[in-house]
Amino acid sequence: MRILLSLCLLFLAALPAAAQTADKARIEKQFQNWLATTVRADAQKRGISRQTLDAALSGLTLDWSLPDLAPPGVPRKKDEPQRQAEFSGPARYFSEQKVATLANGGRTLLAKWGKTLAKIEKTYGVPAPIVVAIWGRESGYGAAKMPYPAVRALATEAFMGARKASFYPEFLAALQIVDGDHIGLNEMRSSWAGALGQPQFLPSKYLTLAVDFDGDGKRDIWNSVPDSLASIANYLRQSGWQPGVNWGVEVEVPESVSCSLEGPEQGKPLSAWQAMGVRPVGGGKLAGRTPDRIGHLLMPAGRHGPAFIVSQNFYVLKSYNESDLYALFIGHLGDRLRGAGPIANAWGDVGGFTRSDVRAMQERLEKRGVDVGTADGLVGFKTRIAIGAWEEANGRRATCFPDAGMLRSIR
Repeated sequence: MRILLSLCLLFLAALPAAAQTADKARIEKQFQNWLATTVRADAQKRGISRQTLDAALSGLTLDWSLPDLAPPGVPRKKDEPQRQAEFSGPARYFSEQKVATLANGGRTLLAKWGKTLAKIEKTYGVPAPIVVAIWGRESGYGAAKMPYPAVRALATEAFMGARKASFYPEFLAALQIVDGDHIGLNEMRSSWAGALGQPQFLPSKYLTLAVDFDGDGKRDIWNSVPDSLASIANYLRQSGWQPGVNWGVEVEVPESVSCSLEGPEQGKPLSAWQAMGVRPVGGGKLAGRTPDRIGHLLMPAGRHGPAFIVSQNFYVLKSYNESDLYALFIGHLGDRLRGAGPIANAWGDVGGFTRSDVRAMQERLEKRGVDVGTADGLVGFKTRIAIGAWEEANGRRATCFPDAGMLRSIR
């Protein structure tokens, strides 16, 4: 009996693994059918050759190690991973050790590639420190290894990623890159999300914005530093970068100025902010010689962190990666490459909540007609504004950033 019981227990323990193997086999079969029908048909409409498709799709399998997967027929987890810095506080994102290390390395490269960067700045109007800051943040100045075969990663995310609708056109664009002989299939490496080369371009951005700056006939953002740097500058210029305009400046914001006034939709002339008592950290005048230029209040941690007045160029930086913290990091690192010091005001100890908590709060506000941007569980500027307005309406001091208790209270 004991032997029989042991065998039964071993059999039951093996069931989940066996079921998982069967699920994977079933999904891999669906994947092959999808490649042979949907992908081939759509790729041929884009003019991608049969030879390229045979080379790229033959033997292609799913990469089950990637994050954010939602395999067909497999129940999804209830909440997304807490990757965003907002959930542990922006202070970690702006670790002085991280910033200082990138700044030190970047200054050396500014000098090494000075002539090339000068030509790039003359061509595109984007300052060399900004270009180098993006290069450093995206790939550690080209040192970061791209661990994934781009076509396999994009195919996996396009077929069973949690955001497969956005990945599918990028997968097709990657096949176009291979078809155009820009880089060999085996050399086209990427991040898990299919971001390519030293600038970490998505394939669609590569097709439209990558440039051949070293004149060798290839737009090589994997191996060519001039091509990589010029492609970054072209990306920003085509996204609306205004030459001669700084991204922004750290400021002191008096209590009389509500944190709910932040964001790209509430810009005011610099002279108006100055009249409200907003001033640069360290003193001086905010308006200077451009009093009519529009500035926007930025408070990524609400009243729990530093504040900035930013120009439209800040939002151009944000177009590279849709995150206030990312754009601020690039602007600040660019300043550090010029010799500026750290951000003056400290980041508060905020965070400690889950993404699902934020999403639930956003959904409650949306039912009341409040614009929170998107109920995605991220604390973007519209959500911060909504929180500040709720605080003020309920007789609280506006902080414009949540804590766990506040998330439950907002109705």
